[in-house]
Amino acid sequence: MRAVLQRASRASVTVDTEVLAAFDEPCLVALVGVTHGDGPTEVETIARKIAELRIFDGELGAADISAPVLVVSQFTLYADTKKGRRPSWNAAAKGDVAEPLVDAVVEALRGRGLRVGTGRFGANMAVELVNDGPVTIILDA
Repeated sequence: MRAVLQRASRASVTVDTEVLAAFDEPCLVALVGVTHGDGPTEVETIARKIAELRIFDGELGAADISAPVLVVSQFTLYADTKKGRRPSWNAAAKGDVAEPLVDAVVEALRGRGLRVGTGRFGANMAVELVNDGPVTIILDA
């Protein structure tokens, strides 16, 4: 499991004209990708890292300051671009495997007391954010 974590001053995700989630305050945006063999251990590891990574002022994590998290599924994190100009998606788990695991990450974050907004799995989403810092970190479980 992989996540690209961005510290943001505000963020939202929209499908068509429907705003699914929006935070107008310091928050994290977590783009989450799932690969073959991922399971509960990887879910817990990624959720812990997202919640506890000390990337806010004062070396605090999202859990320390109750910062909300916007979680968006992102199979393209497992693109293989080593050969040619067309990415291969072979390392990304299929939707029927990935969707419940992304949902489990959301629930694990909520279980840590965090407010979590989400996109819509498989939809064409518009993710907007103002990256604060900028801070962008790649997390692997």
